[in-house]
Amino acid sequence: MELKSLKDLYVSELKDLYSAENQLLKALPKMAKAATAEPLKKAFTAHVAETEGQVARLVEIFDELGVSPKGKKCKAMEGLVKEGAELMEEDADSDVMDAGLIAAAQRVEHYEMAGYGCVRTYAELLGEKSAAKLLQQTLDEEGAADKKLTTLAQKINVDAEEPDEEEVAMSGAKSGRRR
Repeated sequence: MELKSLKDLYVSELKDLYSAENQLLKALPKMAKAATAEPLKKAFTAHVAETEGQVARLVEIFDELGVSPKGKKCKAMEGLVKEGAELMEEDADSDVMDAGLIAAAQRVEHYEMAGYGCVRTYAELLGEKSAAKLLQQTLDEEGAADKKLTTLAQKINVDAEEPDEEEVAMSGAKSGRRR
């Protein structure tokens, strides 16, 4: 796609976000399955439905523009999803895995917030008031998801820092010490 105007860039960035959201729709159920803390599982599962709504909003914007949403692959989201998949393959304590999943999810949320903030601003500059409102709604949801992950992290990261009793007993046995 040739970028000769702000509108061209706007459409290109919207296509990137469309690709990103669809990649995330495939990754979220895997993240929910890998999570062990029930509130984290629920957060990932709930974000699937929210993401479906975000994709629907993007389709609405593309329909208004008379443009297909397809044709671009978001390489950044591909990389973020790949990093998350690599994490899920690690042999990690459940709390540590959950902490890592939160970190991976927050990287995704921050990427999305940056993208939606830009396209919302482009929509405003281009006089696309309806699209700007839809994009702001998604931006608000992404911010709320990030805040929810931060709240979950405040508990889960502490749990990950403290080894469970079995790990303490095993490390004491390996070093010949008793607890």
